[in-house]
Amino acid sequence: QAVLPDTVFEAVVKIPYDQQIKQVLSNGKKGELNVGAVLILPTGFELAPTERIPEEMKKKIGNVYFQSYSPEKKNILVVGPIPGKNYSEITFPILSPDPSKDKNISYLKYPIYLGGNRGRGQLYPDGSKSNNTVYNASTSGKIVEIVSKKKGASEISIETSTGDIIIDKVPAGPELIVKEGQIIQADQPLTNNPNVGGFGQGETEIVLQNPTRIQVLILFFIFVILTQIFLVLKKKQFEKVQLAEMNF
Repeated sequence: QAVLPDTVFEAVVKIPYDQQIKQVLSNGKKGELNVGAVLILPTGFELAPTERIPEEMKKKIGNVYFQSYSPEKKNILVVGPIPGKNYSEITFPILSPDPSKDKNISYLKYPIYLGGNRGRGQLYPDGSKSNNTVYNASTSGKIVEIVSKKKGASEISIETSTGDIIIDKVPAGPELIVKEGQIIQADQPLTNNPNVGGFGQGETEIVLQNPTRIQVLILFFIFVILTQIFLVLKKKQFEKVQLAEMNF
């Protein structure tokens, strides 16, 4: 795709998935998947100001809120999590740079990188597990008791070879795949993997087109067309002269 300088254009990220699939929510219940995306643009490209976005494009964007990764990295845009049922296709409004105002920008072909995510994360920002992942045994031993807690959580008591009792806590959401009396090994899964999401990435290119080149190209095409028309007219005129001479 080619874009002109200082122009608002749209970049569309598609995150398709089977909308019949449900994910584990933070409260342990099943619900709709959410989605998110990261768009890494060339330096100089950034999120278009609201006042410059055409009304037609605003309808495609909907109520989605975009933000830059940081004030220093305005070319990296982040969105989400947002409801996947409504936004399996996300439209980013992008403003192209103007080389006449920024000497660091050139009329070239640039790469664009993108990543799309569906479903909840398996880790929180602090590194702790969410309830959307597998829970493993912290030690080897025998499961002597499984206690169901409030809101669907569980506590699994494991007796080690030394007679110590270790309690592993499992939040609401993942389903237990072990039972009392079972002998288990350290790091053996205690639950299924409830994660139904995933992450995908892609790459494309964009050309920042010099408008002068387009104008020259248009003039060239006009010249070619006029030349062809002139040649056709001259040919017809020549044929008429020949026909007149033959009749004479």
